[in-house]
Amino acid sequence: MIIDFNSTPPLTRYHFMTQTILPRPIAWVLSVNSDDSLNLAPFSFFNAVCSDPPLLLLSIGSKSDGSIKDTRQNIVSGRPFVIHIASVDQSQVVNNSAAELAYGESELTREQLPLADFPGCSVPRLRDCHVAYHCTLYEVHEIGPNKQAMVYAEIQQLYLNDEVVEENNGRYVIDSQKINPLARLGGTSYAELGEVFSLSRPK
Repeated sequence: MIIDFNSTPPLTRYHFMTQTILPRPIAWVLSVNSDDSLNLAPFSFFNAVCSDPPLLLLSIGSKSDGSIKDTRQNIVSGRPFVIHIASVDQSQVVNNSAAELAYGESELTREQLPLADFPGCSVPRLRDCHVAYHCTLYEVHEIGPNKQAMVYAEIQQLYLNDEVVEENNGRYVIDSQKINPLARLGGTSYAELGEVFSLSRPK
């Protein structure tokens, strides 16, 4: 089967892409609304793109009514934000936080998610996530007819739960199985890591 994307509607392309580019990491983004309330939302068009400067990329579309998503609105305002890596046992609340709420209505209140201070960052982090990135806006580019936002997030600090990291001969080793990250598939499907194996790089 060959799918010609030039003659395929955008929604159909989206379904093909999300069901074949997998598994995808999920950015669980905590940002600050204009009234100082907190917004939480997941995005699976997300990845690392550079280490110097340290950049993550978020692709943020629009709400179902075509308006700008709260996360995008908050990030472009210039305030810091925090990107979390959720674990498998948080899958239901991650899914719940994808619901479209009125601006200023907080998912944190509805889901009763505990927060923790993030020293050096004016925005707190989710207490029960093993990984959190304190980020600021580096650049944002709009692409396509619907003005999809390509948000480059510059990492200022990384929080790691001490239980998932150890130092080995001067190098930090992070246990991915202890993080147990939630991964996105297509449709309503999610995944976990499963078996982890290692391969030596060729010389």
